[in-house]
Amino acid sequence: MQPLLLLMAFLLAPKAQAVKIIGGHEVKPHSCPYMAFLRITIPDRKQCGGFLVREDFVLTAAHCWGRSITVILGAHNIRKDERTQQVIPVKTAIRHPNYHPTVNDIMLLQLQRKATLTAAVSLLRLPRRGEQVKPGMLCRVAGWGRLDLNTSTATLHEVELEIQEDEQCISRYRRRYNRATEICVGDPGKNQSTFKGDSGGPFVCGNMAQGIVSFGKKDGKSPHVETKISSFLLWIERTMRRFQSPD
Repeated sequence: MQPLLLLMAFLLAPKAQAVKIIGGHEVKPHSCPYMAFLRITIPDRKQCGGFLVREDFVLTAAHCWGRSITVILGAHNIRKDERTQQVIPVKTAIRHPNYHPTVNDIMLLQLQRKATLTAAVSLLRLPRRGEQVKPGMLCRVAGWGRLDLNTSTATLHEVELEIQEDEQCISRYRRRYNRATEICVGDPGKNQSTFKGDSGGPFVCGNMAQGIVSFGKKDGKSPHVETKISSFLLWIERTMRRFQSPD
C-alpha cells in the first residue's frame, strides 16, 4: 500500500499547485497594502481592482465605472470580515474625459472619507514625469480575479510579468493598441496573465505603479495591455486638486 500512496501523492501534487492567478501565487496577507477591492453594484454587479494613491483617492481602470461602488482596503480574503479592512463608499467616480473602450482606460475614485493609513493600508507611489519602462523588465500585478475560465478566488493573488516590445501587442490587437499610452505585458510563451476581475489593479515595477490592468483576450493568454500611468500624470494631478476634499 505504501508505494501506491507515494505514487498518488506524486500525481496529485502538481494539481494542488496549479490553482493560482494564471501562472501566479497567493500573496502573503497584506503584503500589497495599497490594493483596493472594488465592489460595483449599479448598473451591473461586478468586481475590479484598484490602488490607493492618496488617502481619499483610488486609481483604477475607466471600464470599471459604476454609479454605486464600494472600496475595500486592507483586505486579503474579500469574503471575510477581516479586522484590517476599511470599507469606504465612493463619492465620485471620475473617468478620463476622452475615455472610450480600450482608449484612455483610467479613472480616479474619490472616497467619501479619507482612509486611515496602517500596516495593512498604505499608498502606492506613481512614476515621475517622463519616466519610462522598457521591454524585458519584470514587474508584478495582483488581483482577486479568476484563476482560470471557471475558477474564482476570495484571496489576493499575484503574478510576475515581463514587459514586451510594443510590436507584440500591435500584432495581437492591431489598432486597439496605442504605444504612447499603453504597455504591452506578458510573455506569450508562458501561461501567466491577469484575468477576469483583475481589471484596474496596479502593474508594479519596483515599488512604483507604472500601469493599470486594462484589457486582453478572452482566453486569458498573454500579452495583454496596461494603461501607461506616466502618460496621464498631469490629468491625475489636476483631477485630485479639483476634487480635493476639505480638511
